[in-house]
Amino acid sequence: MNVYELIYNIRNKEDFIFFINNLQEDNQVKNDEWENKDISSYLESISSWVEDMEGYYNNMKLDMPTNIDWKFIAMLFYIGKIYE
Repeated sequence: MNVYELIYNIRNKEDFIFFINNLQEDNQVKNDEWENKDISSYLESISSWVEDMEGYYNNMKLDMPTNIDWKFIAMLFYIGKIYE
């Protein structure tokens, strides 16, 4: 199963940790497939995607999430800066 497919199996904290660990491994093993190889371009691409995420969901014919906890997502990104 590729990393993208793992997204649809996330139901709890353990599934999310499994996904993140696989994403990290994918970066190490298949780095040539990654468009954004440094943290700055990675974060920029996330920001750009969030700006246009409605278009992604429309194009993929998926329901747009309605209960996004933006503060929690921001905390995850911030913690990546300071946590050992």
